[in-house]
Amino acid sequence: MFSYRHGFHAGNHADVLKHLCLIATVRYLMRKDAPLLMVDTHAGAGVYRLDGDYAQTSGEADAGVQRLAHAFSQAFDPAAQAAPAPAAIKDIAEGLRDYLALVASFNQRLPWRTYPGSPFVLQHLMDEPARAAVHDRLKLFELHPSDAQALVGNIEQLGAGRRVAVAPEDGFAGLRALLPPPPAPGGSRRALVLIDPSYEIKTDYGKVAAAIQDALKRFPTGVYLVWYPIIARPEAHDLPRRLRTLAQQAGRSWLNATLHVGAAADESGGLTASGMFVVNPPHTLKATLDEALPQVLAALGEGRGRGAAWSVDAGAA
Repeated sequence: MFSYRHGFHAGNHADVLKHLCLIATVRYLMRKDAPLLMVDTHAGAGVYRLDGDYAQTSGEADAGVQRLAHAFSQAFDPAAQAAPAPAAIKDIAEGLRDYLALVASFNQRLPWRTYPGSPFVLQHLMDEPARAAVHDRLKLFELHPSDAQALVGNIEQLGAGRRVAVAPEDGFAGLRALLPPPPAPGGSRRALVLIDPSYEIKTDYGKVAAAIQDALKRFPTGVYLVWYPIIARPEAHDLPRRLRTLAQQAGRSWLNATLHVGAAADESGGLTASGMFVVNPPHTLKATLDEALPQVLAALGEGRGRGAAWSVDAGAA
């Protein structure tokens, strides 16, 4: 336990998928001028250095967000010299453009040196000028001692005040106390929850399913996003099916998106595929991902071997 550090994996293909889904979902929810409670149950350190020892050791960001940034730099930075994009891509998808522009806002030039984790992505969105007056709230949980300490320091530098709270606790347990969220002025209750543990231990799969089941009982109208790895483990294979069953039993809509970048040419191993399961997704999310994921795969899967694929499945309430 506690051996996993996301700094090694920041900005990899799994982060690309996760943050594409997260940003598109939050953008939609923020169309409504009512406060939103956002919860990240496994927040990590909040922000990561792509030129640091962790990221440089793994090289995963170079094959992930850095490759996308170079391929599509003209879409978010007209002054940049873009690398040739895959021939089939003429116009960048709106969701992909939004994702890359957000990451670019934390950097001055290519190659990028900083990658915002989910806490910084969410804080950035809630603090944009058009949204800041709404007073959204962000609750961050992180149990890893070193990452929790780093998260506190990183969040303090943002000067977000009471709108962002950090708890060095188990996010699975902490989530229960937050649902249903207290009513905002005007009586509305709105919440978005991101659950993305490391799955370092097998029991995490069962804890994720139990957390979603409990959350749907406490607050069925919340929006719940779950990241999961696609690996040769029964628990990983079963998780999206369990989540779909829970959503259907609760009478809620769902979406399941997957991205497989293909096996590395040198057979070096490592994670090659992951998924995002969303309960109560925005009705626009499927179209956003259907447009963006082919472009993501064309860039990230270039030069890799078998298995490259993407999918977006959805079900109505």
